[in-house]
Amino acid sequence: MSDYILVYIVCSSDVEAASIGKALVENRMAACVNIFPAMTSIYWWEGKIQSGKEVALFAKTHHSKFESIRKKVTELHSYDCPCVISIPIKEGEEDYLKWISAEIR
Repeated sequence: MSDYILVYIVCSSDVEAASIGKALVENRMAACVNIFPAMTSIYWWEGKIQSGKEVALFAKTHHSKFESIRKKVTELHSYDCPCVISIPIKEGEEDYLKWISAEIR
């Protein structure tokens, strides 16, 4: 088991996802961010079922960076209650995991 994580973040648009992703990488909170555009989300909000287009963002990092990522996303995000979830990376290619560590110092 490793101490690396993927941080799953849902954004309102490609522009918001790119802005948040760039901030995470520039601030060395994440080594890499992948943006997956144009997904449809269906969810409960304010007592009723909602749906809409959203953008998924995955940040590759170490678990020690999660709290700073959560704070940065909350600061930059347009949602009142943004999705910021840590997913453990149980195993990975050793050189890739070392690269993550090197980039987030």
